[in-house]
Amino acid sequence: MRSQSTLRLIIGLSVSLACVTSTVAQTQREYTDPATRMAWYHKHVAMTKTTEFGGIRWQFLGPKNTSGRVTDVAIATPRGKTYVTYVAAASGGVWKTDNDGLSWKPVFQEGPSTSIGDVTLAPSNQDIVWIGTGEANIFRSSMAGCGVFKSVDAGKTWKHMGLAGTHTIPRIVIHPKNPNIVYVAASGHEWTDNPERGVYKSTDGGKNWDKILYINEQTGAIDLVMHPDDPNTLYAATWQRIRKRWNDPRNENGAGGSGIFKTTDGGANWKPMNKGLPKADWRGRIGIDICRSKPDVMYAFVDNYEKMKEQERASGNDAYGRPSSGTIKGAEIYRSDDGGKQWRKTSKSDRTMARHSGTYGWVFGQVRADPVNPDVVYTMGLGLNVSRDSGKTLQSIGRGVHGDHHALWIDPDNPNYLVNGNDGGVYTSYDGGKSWRRFTTELPLVQFFNVNYDMAEPFRVYGSIQDHGSRRGVVDFAQSRRRIKAQDWERAPGGEGSHHFIDPRNADIVYSCGFYGGISRTDLSKGRTGRSKINLEAPEGAGKLRGQWLAHFILSPHNPDVLYHGMNYLFRSKNQGKDIEIISPDLTYNDEETIGDIPFHTITAISESPLEKGVLFVGTDDGRAHLTLNDGGKWREIMDGLAPHRWVSRIEASRFTKGTVYMAQNGKRHDDFTPYLWKSSDYGKTWQSIVGNIPIGPINVVREDPKNPKVLYVGTDISVYVSIDGGKKWHVLGRKLPSTFVSDLIIHPRDDILVISTHGRGMFALDARAIRRRIKALAKGDK
Repeated sequence: MRSQSTLRLIIGLSVSLACVTSTVAQTQREYTDPATRMAWYHKHVAMTKTTEFGGIRWQFLGPKNTSGRVTDVAIATPRGKTYVTYVAAASGGVWKTDNDGLSWKPVFQEGPSTSIGDVTLAPSNQDIVWIGTGEANIFRSSMAGCGVFKSVDAGKTWKHMGLAGTHTIPRIVIHPKNPNIVYVAASGHEWTDNPERGVYKSTDGGKNWDKILYINEQTGAIDLVMHPDDPNTLYAATWQRIRKRWNDPRNENGAGGSGIFKTTDGGANWKPMNKGLPKADWRGRIGIDICRSKPDVMYAFVDNYEKMKEQERASGNDAYGRPSSGTIKGAEIYRSDDGGKQWRKTSKSDRTMARHSGTYGWVFGQVRADPVNPDVVYTMGLGLNVSRDSGKTLQSIGRGVHGDHHALWIDPDNPNYLVNGNDGGVYTSYDGGKSWRRFTTELPLVQFFNVNYDMAEPFRVYGSIQDHGSRRGVVDFAQSRRRIKAQDWERAPGGEGSHHFIDPRNADIVYSCGFYGGISRTDLSKGRTGRSKINLEAPEGAGKLRGQWLAHFILSPHNPDVLYHGMNYLFRSKNQGKDIEIISPDLTYNDEETIGDIPFHTITAISESPLEKGVLFVGTDDGRAHLTLNDGGKWREIMDGLAPHRWVSRIEASRFTKGTVYMAQNGKRHDDFTPYLWKSSDYGKTWQSIVGNIPIGPINVVREDPKNPKVLYVGTDISVYVSIDGGKKWHVLGRKLPSTFVSDLIIHPRDDILVISTHGRGMFALDARAIRRRIKALAKGDK
């Protein structure tokens, strides 16, 4: 890479911004160096080629009737009568169709990250495809990217082109005549400050990069557009934000790094273009676009943090039951008629705009100008909207379309042809949004948070899905254990942030959570009347209970009438939730300074020893671990040797040896990709690392094989590994599994089917008996 920049910013930033830059530069960096992360990934690739378990095939389970979040779309100029469409998935790679959606195929599903923020085609040669990895919407479950990739053969092969330290890339823009001139907007790390933010430029097809616009370690570029007639003129929208484990993304310093900047010389010089926009301290995320037919007309979609007047304020709770933060103005539309020199607000301050993005304006921020009519503009938020009067009034055109919109392409030759990406997948319209066609079965991009099973015959698996609630599906291996069929799935109790446990004696009894720890018991045989809420109460004087987005709970392996549920305290019910009591002190650090608008300092992992009733291990999101030997009568901390302040993602008490327990920790929320995996043989008094040769984390789940104490499984953000010697050495497990965020893993104890949930590609299964046969063959020396 060349020197950082030859830029000369003509932006007149305030002294306060300079002070913030100086302060954050001194902040300790805990995140993984990008070169190290890439080296770890290459070790993983080498392991996939030499694994002893490559002969076992992963099989897709579904769901076939659900898709997932799409962050961008790119459409090639029609060839004959068909369009060539590329779809970027939030955590499911890149997909392509060259027959108007009759069939789709993944063209990028292997890499250190398959989280995609942008896909772009070179206008002068549409076989040249660029993708920017790392979703810039920074949901709580977003994956960090690893830079940009380039294909020169329409997606058949890819080459990494650098910028691995950026982590999130919302936009790539390519010169209309010279495909070697490429601009990249980098919005930066989700959880930590970092200097790899701003706008980058390459003049040699990505071999070298200059950082041509940079403000500070908390401010990145969130949008980028090029003038349709002058490729040296570009506009960049910057966004100052940081996410904490206890807060949604926000500008904590009030330094005003968010704004719009313009260059007329290909990025050598930039000028601010903020006249008429909200004050710098009030500007959040900004989306921008230009009208192709009249390029002096521009639109800006601004998340305005100015407080509403008292009589305008919203009240009540947000969509997740938390106290509403809807006291800011939020979504606003601005128009410029002179290339950004002067902006005027065109949208109204009314109920429609207040509801446009909910309380999550930082998730959205996309705007599209109609390529022909300068008075027509589209905005994306909870719904998909069009205005035919420059933003004064909005009309929903998303009838029958899934919510939460992140992508829109408008055919420049036929503005009635729209391609929309949202949390439910991809939709197309040929009549300006009056009717839509959706692609679900064809794009298996489902973002599962977890998996569990019941004991029905055939058994079913349950999981909660980002923005789709909870679903369950049959695992059908009646014809062959090698040919498990993918299925349509049905709805199940629970929300989009829910664990599940099913009574092993009665598959109709399902326990599930809502957001942040609300827990219920459902008897499916009773239909709508079968749901019973389990009421939780905080100790007197303790304040409000805190539950994680996926609050963890279990049924006791000794008695399924006994339930343990984790908030910041551990609850226990002995009678299926009819009565429930607290059996622990607050097991978190309970630091008042880090209790924000997202529940933090909560229990995230619980395991009861299958060999000893009442022996419970509990872990938290702030990195604490505790043990009780007498069902909550007395607790002790078991932290000796563990990584400090790293999220406890899973605890697994051994079913073979008393006092033996396994623990996975996850550094994702520090932008730390180190794999953390531990074993204790003395009830947590001491821990030893068993990460062995696992090259890259984070590790999300560890499981012990139910029939062989030496066999362990882990799921990471990229794959599944198996050890056959108790964790000394690890092997990549199976083939035909894309690089994917493995969120959870189970092994059915009766039917010996291993199932994983992935956050981006649905669920997969393989035959655990085939693993055991392979282990026996290896013991005999059979290669």
